Amino acid sequence: MPTLPLPFDEARIRELTLEFPTPFYIYDEAAIRSNARRLAAAFEWCGTFRNHFAVKATPNPHLLEILADEGFGSDCSSLPEMLLSEAAGIQGDRIMFSSNDTPASEYVHAKNIGATINLDDITHIDFVDRHAGLPELVSFRYNPGPLREESGNAIIGHPEEAKYGLTREQLFDGYRDLKLRGVTRFGLHTMVVSNELNGSSFVETARMLFTLAVELSDTLDVRLEWVNLGGGIGIPYHPEDQPVDLEAVGRGVQAAYDE
Repeated sequence: MPTLPLPFDEARIRELTLEFPTPFYIYDEAAIRSNARRLAAAFEWCGTFRNHFAVKATPNPHLLEILADEGFGSDCSSLPEMLLSEAAGIQGDRIMFSSNDTPASEYVHAKNIGATINLDDITHIDFVDRHAGLPELVSFRYNPGPLREESGNAIIGHPEEAKYGLTREQLFDGYRDLKLRGVTRFGLHTMVVSNELNGSSFVETARMLFTLAVELSDTLDVRLEWVNLGGGIGIPYHPEDQPVDLEAVGRGVQAAYDE
C-alpha cells in the first residue's frame, strides 16, 4: 500500500511548536481523505457499502466532518458520540449505536433520531422494548466464541473470553424473539479483532457472517439487510509492519459473498 509523505518537514514542525502549546496532534486531511476513498473503492462492488467510523477512536468533530463528507457513517457507544455525529452532519441510520450498560434515555435518543440500534446482549431486547420501544430495524452483535478460535488478538482478546455479543444459540433465539415482538428488519454485526494487520482475518470474518446470514434465512425466514464486519483494520506502527492491502481485502470479501 503506498504511503503519503508527511505534509511538513522538521523546520515547519518546529515553527508550529512556537505557535501551539505542546504536546499537540496534527492530522493530515489529504491522507485521511485518500485512505477513506481507497477503502470505499475497494468495496465499490457492493453498491450499498458504507464504513462506520468508531467515534470512540478519535472523537474529534473536525475529523467526523471530513469522514461524513466522504460518505462515512459513525459507530457510537454513548449519547455524546451520537450528538457529535449529528453535529458533524451524520444522521439517521448512518449512525450505528452499539452500547452496553446503557441508560434507557440513550436508547430513546437513538430511536428518536433513527439510528441503527445494535444490541450486544440478549437481555437488551426486553430492556429496549420496555423503555424505548423496539424500532422497525434491530441488529445484534454476534460473539462466535470458540467457533473462531483463530480470531482475536492481544488488544481485543479472544471471542470466547469476551463479555460482549450473543452466542450462536442466543442469536437464533434473539431473532426469533424480535419477530414475535413485531420487528421486521434485521442486521448483524460482529467485532473480533482490533488493529489487525492480517488481511485474511477480515475475509474469514465476512465468510462467517455470510454463512450465518444464509442459515438465519433458511431456519427463521430472517433476511438480513446488511452485515457489519466490525472493522479493526490495523496501522503499521513499526518499520517492519506491512500495511493491510485494502484492495485484496475487498476482493476477498467479494469472493466470500459470491460463494
